Amino acid sequence: MALPGWPALWLWVAGFGLLIFVLVLLVSPRGCRARRILRGLLMARSERLLFRIGYSLYTRTWLGYLFYRQQLRRARNRYPKGHSKTQPRLFNGVKVLPIPVLADNYSYLIIDTQARLAVAVDPSDPRAVQASIEKEGVTLVAILCTHKHWDHSGGNRDLSRRHRDCRVYGSPQDGIPYLTHPLCHQDVVSVGRLQIRALATPGHTQGHLVYLLDGEPYKGPSCLFSGDLLFLSGCGRTFEGTAETMLSSLDTVLGLGDDTLLWPGHEYAEENLGFAGMVEPENLARERKMQWVQRQRMERKSTCPSTLGEERSYNPFLRTHCLALQEALGPGPGPTEDDCSSRAQLLEELRRLKDMHKSK
Repeated sequence: MALPGWPALWLWVAGFGLLIFVLVLLVSPRGCRARRILRGLLMARSERLLFRIGYSLYTRTWLGYLFYRQQLRRARNRYPKGHSKTQPRLFNGVKVLPIPVLADNYSYLIIDTQARLAVAVDPSDPRAVQASIEKEGVTLVAILCTHKHWDHSGGNRDLSRRHRDCRVYGSPQDGIPYLTHPLCHQDVVSVGRLQIRALATPGHTQGHLVYLLDGEPYKGPSCLFSGDLLFLSGCGRTFEGTAETMLSSLDTVLGLGDDTLLWPGHEYAEENLGFAGMVEPENLARERKMQWVQRQRMERKSTCPSTLGEERSYNPFLRTHCLALQEALGPGPGPTEDDCSSRAQLLEELRRLKDMHKSK
């Protein structure tokens, strides 16, 4: 009979026996394949545990802010003029200005050139964003934050204090620093002639939002500011959701027009296209895009923006409905467009392969 609060004797014996078996298997000169598998399982579990601890510290404690400040100092020293050379896009009364910040992030200014009003998207380096505001001679009236991570929200405090009438928008579910105006799915932010719609895209974080600038008022293409949901030929990691959650969020942007310009949160194009070539080596659209990207990056030029039409042709994370991609990853029937479960499994497999590709 077990003592109060103690497991039964047979559980102690079984647990001790299992521990001895694992130790013997790990140190035994035989059974190498089984040992490698077991080590891999143990390491994967420990890595996931360590990551979860580190992620919680980064997002929920002041240690995350200190880490962001260190990133900021290093990037300013290494890239005093920014990590990439960017070019603004001018439309009829609207300017979109990418601002290279940190080691590979992008912030953006969306400017109503007639009213001289500006909206900042994910202003992680307030000094760089403020310099662009002064150079353009505009008034900052709003900050749109896609999610809480410091490399996207770190400049909210300084800029909102400097510009007293500036509003900070974002999801109330995400714990965004200095949030003043919570947004929900399909809410619209109006600044001058700018009409910007928030779309809920959880997965990377619970409250991740993307922002869609309507092209109709200036008779130009719509612009998607995608944060860490979607990159050129890639997508963000699923930190606070499931593969099904991320798939649903990607489908949200897939429903937008092909001519929509994609303005992502990071410069990941060359790495992402390299991975896309591994899973779809015969994709000619990817090959053409890769050649262009490599020419851009040789001169440290930005690869923004892409278009959603282009992304449909080579971004594997937007192509989970394609039988060709399923066949490229292994035998078995591919998912149909309506088979969300199979598509989510394929998305998860792509994410796993991408992590392996990156670690090489």
